Amino acid sequence: MSLSNTRVSHKSNKVYIETYGCQMNVSDSEIVSSILLKNNFSIIDDPYKADVIFFNTCSIRDKAEQRLRNRLNNFKKLKKDKPYLKIGVLGCMAERLKEKLIEQEKIVDMIMGPDSYRNIPYVIREADMGNKSVNVILSNEETYADINPVRRSSNNVTAFISITRGCDNKCSFCVVPLTRGMERSRNPISIIEEAKHLHDEGYKQITLLGQNVDSYLWYGGGPKKDYKQAKREPNFDMKKTWNFSRLLDEMAVAVPSMRIRFSTSNPQDMTEDVIDVIAKHDNICKHIHLPIQSGSSRILRMMRRGHTKEYYKDLIDRIKSKIPDCAITHDMIVGYPSETDYDHKQTLDLMNYVRYSHGFMFKYSERPGTYAYRKHKDDVKEEDKDNRLSDLIELQKEHSFGFNKRYVGTNVKVLVEGVSKKSDEKLFGRNSQNIVAIFPKNNNKIGDYIDVKIKDCTSATLIAES
Repeated sequence: MSLSNTRVSHKSNKVYIETYGCQMNVSDSEIVSSILLKNNFSIIDDPYKADVIFFNTCSIRDKAEQRLRNRLNNFKKLKKDKPYLKIGVLGCMAERLKEKLIEQEKIVDMIMGPDSYRNIPYVIREADMGNKSVNVILSNEETYADINPVRRSSNNVTAFISITRGCDNKCSFCVVPLTRGMERSRNPISIIEEAKHLHDEGYKQITLLGQNVDSYLWYGGGPKKDYKQAKREPNFDMKKTWNFSRLLDEMAVAVPSMRIRFSTSNPQDMTEDVIDVIAKHDNICKHIHLPIQSGSSRILRMMRRGHTKEYYKDLIDRIKSKIPDCAITHDMIVGYPSETDYDHKQTLDLMNYVRYSHGFMFKYSERPGTYAYRKHKDDVKEEDKDNRLSDLIELQKEHSFGFNKRYVGTNVKVLVEGVSKKSDEKLFGRNSQNIVAIFPKNNNKIGDYIDVKIKDCTSATLIAES
């Protein structure tokens, strides 16, 4: 829809894109760049020289949305000085708030949800004619399978490949099903072809992306929820069905010289055959990001996670049995409604059981529209949330240091990804377990696979010599 406006008409050609949030948003910004370039726009790196500024947003937590609002506030003067400047909000926050965002943030001209980006040239031209636009749709298909993303955020060594969109799990605290819709998967042939294309361009690593990659299911197109109905069709061919383990296996064979990573997994959807495929191929990295959110089975039920702590621990045991050197990382939420000290202790106990290599830890914040927002009172004191979060962070630092210390005195293979932030004379790279190593530049080049000897470590980094 369009909302009438009296802004000065100006042909907008120079576009600046600022990205917030998850790896999926980074991938989406690359897709937006590709669509714009094919329609004779140029992408620039300086917002103050742009005709159009897009913010690709995250809505997973209130803090992420407040960050965007603060950023918009910084551009009020620029908007006043450049009356032809158009400002747009893309992504999950745009999908969640729609018209409300234009009403709340007066300088915003365009709102576009994650499935609407093919319309972006039209929306910009509408804004040029003085119309504020809200363009939000949720698709039943993988929306951008035929688009080759422009890797503007890439180091020309690593790249993202989107394989699924949306999520059917409906965890009580999560806005993803509201902002990105139901699960649908991308044609596996297009995924493998994109990987081969990246290989030919010199990339050394790909990361397969989805809100829930283990739910990947290709049966010819359409939402995952329609799979059962599709199987009843007389001409249905089971041999043409791909699940995540098959995709991962075929990908490893198709690009044997490339490292393959993936994110994110949900415990209830990770099957034994996925673990087997990871163990089978050397070029599939030995790292699994496996969020659980809480170590309390009671809280997990309230979160509608679809699994218990005991199921999760069994899955961890099976992973470690088949992939002994696997690094496992997590997401944890503290202060979920009704969480007690005992629930918190169970989370700490689980962390001690798994001994994660790394983790992402957050305080619970209400997200309007979610099940938790409607049904569960946010009744944990802020002071308790702060203290519990500190407990998790300190314990994770201890575990991360212990995990990294095992590498001291050993040689590890790393993919050189860039120059160290702290010294131009040093490079950084990651090992298979996704641990960052810092080492002298010497004659090494970005994009090389090299063996380095680890001489020391911190909780976040391996210190090496090459």
